[in-house]
Amino acid sequence: MTTETEIRLRGMRALIDALGLVEAERFVVSINRERFDYTTWRQTGLPDLSIEQIAARANQLSAELDTTPRA
Repeated sequence: MTTETEIRLRGMRALIDALGLVEAERFVVSINRERFDYTTWRQTGLPDLSIEQIAARANQLSAELDTTPRA
């Protein structure tokens, strides 16, 4: 079984990999700044897609970002 610490570390790694260090920190701060109900957000804050569809979109975006020239 994964410990809470391991879950947090993996979650932060996923955020940093997806957003970069600064944007990941901004995300965490924005979550901590306001009362945040993950369950409600999950029900209303994401499009009505299956996890497979969300993963496919995330993979597509990642591939697009990999091919985008960086300044």
